[in-house]
Amino acid sequence: MAATQTPVCEFGQPCPDFALPGVDGKVWTRDQCRGPNGLLVMFICNHCPYVRAVLDRIIRDATELKKYGIGCVAINANDPNQYPEDSFENMKKLAQEKKFPFPYLFDETQEVAKAFGAVCTPDFFGYNAHLELQYRGRLDESKKEPAPNARRELFEAMKRIAITGNGPREQIPSVGCSIKWRPEPEETTQAESTPTS
Repeated sequence: MAATQTPVCEFGQPCPDFALPGVDGKVWTRDQCRGPNGLLVMFICNHCPYVRAVLDRIIRDATELKKYGIGCVAINANDPNQYPEDSFENMKKLAQEKKFPFPYLFDETQEVAKAFGAVCTPDFFGYNAHLELQYRGRLDESKKEPAPNARRELFEAMKRIAITGNGPREQIPSVGCSIKWRPEPEETTQAESTPTS
């Protein structure tokens, strides 16, 4: 499974709006997810080994960021037809099993992921109180390996954003599995379908 790396942070990019179904039965919008000091949008999924390796730390950081007025939301945009483990029903099971402290939303059309420019799982987008992008880096240096003493790069960046409104200038990209995009429907041209005389 090839690793995909996130692009560099485009500071100041506005946070796209969204309205997506959550595993709790509610439809969540961007403004319902945000906190008074910012918003962390995380593109994750169930099956990705990179996500599985850091999920407990994501939960820990999201829980602690609430104290700093940062709202958090996780979005799964993977095509469940290719990866049944990422189905909505399995999302519900994972969120219950891990007691997610944030909404877990399903982007079935993949339009929200495209609006954000998400490329992999996990992919983190950290916004300030004005919903301006300030962080597009990794959680920490662990990748798929345990890193008990790793510096909490995402947590430190979001804490700084909550206090100052600005993210760190130096950011190391997140690495993960590519988002599993739906196959494009095959198009037949009118000329191919029209019989010749």
